Amino acid sequence: MRHQLKGRHLGRTSSHRVAMFRNLARALFTHERIVTTVPKAKELRPYAEKLITLAKKAALADDGSPAGKTKALHYRRLAVKHLGPVHGTGVYDKKNELVTGNDTVLKKLFNDLGPRYKDRPGGYCRILKRHQRRLGDAGETAFIELLKAGEKRVKAKQPATPGPAPAPAVAKT
Repeated sequence: MRHQLKGRHLGRTSSHRVAMFRNLARALFTHERIVTTVPKAKELRPYAEKLITLAKKAALADDGSPAGKTKALHYRRLAVKHLGPVHGTGVYDKKNELVTGNDTVLKKLFNDLGPRYKDRPGGYCRILKRHQRRLGDAGETAFIELLKAGEKRVKAKQPATPGPAPAPAVAKT
């Protein structure tokens, strides 16, 4: 029985999984949309959303007071713990050129993504399944992307509400 054993192993050791999620999260924060397999995307979403929540809490806590700055620093250090040594790497654009405004993934997370989702209660990522299979093992692939500022999550169509009941037929005599 698998009581209280959440998450997928993904055929990796625990240290390999942690390194993989750090790399996937860094790529997601850098490019804001990546292609990966469906199980990896489903496991990455809570990992990335927890990091974005730390950035959001830091944006809400930093009100200019010393106590607020201390809380914001605490959240930043927690994110560094989860991102590991890759937090200091540069942020690259679509043409693979280094972006000069935001030097690191951590700065982009706390300066751009945290304030972007300041008013959002959660659900910062979206997973879209792709039709193409991965070459080699034909694994199902998906896009995982960050929502834009002010974008709403698309929900499935709700079933139509039933109309009024038909009137009973009147018997003719």
